[in-house]
Amino acid sequence: MTALTPEILATFDTLFDEALAAGEPDRTAMAVATCTPDGVPSIRTVLLKAHDARGFVFYTHLDGRKGRELQANPHAALLFHWPRVRNGVQVRIEGEVEIVGDDEADAYFASRPRGSQIGAWASRQSETLDAHATFEARLARFEAEFEGRAVPRPPRWTGFRVRPRAVEFWFGAQYRLHERHLYELGDAGGWTQRMLYP
Repeated sequence: MTALTPEILATFDTLFDEALAAGEPDRTAMAVATCTPDGVPSIRTVLLKAHDARGFVFYTHLDGRKGRELQANPHAALLFHWPRVRNGVQVRIEGEVEIVGDDEADAYFASRPRGSQIGAWASRQSETLDAHATFEARLARFEAEFEGRAVPRPPRWTGFRVRPRAVEFWFGAQYRLHERHLYELGDAGGWTQRMLYP
């Protein structure tokens, strides 16, 4: 799929930097919407862990709900909302999804705090948990298993990259007279840009 244009990426990076300067609690927080193959939607907040001209990356278990849905229906929508930037900014991204390469996933997993690494082994993401003590026991089990050595990446834990086909920059304004700029990837592989009414 065609890469993001330098203009789109530069606009995102500028706003991402402004979100840090503005004191947003977590500028990497983004809503991720997925759908089942028959169109039932689901949404949750995850953290952006990488972005470049190829797209936007987050990590999760393949067997959790979002992992299963993204494998069955590899399309997603992302939403960043930074109310402290300018008069409020949203970035909306829609696109196809791919699983990142093992080397990329391994490198990111190795950079995580050890507690998060252990948690990735202990969690059966989205499955029913009978009691918190059960999860605590699983944490203790994997802490013991990996004591004194590096924690490897679980085989069913990896990253997804959303490769955008549409990116909208939404700038808030008084009286809801918002400014909206939409970039879309055409079937021929070129990007177009247009403004939208508020």
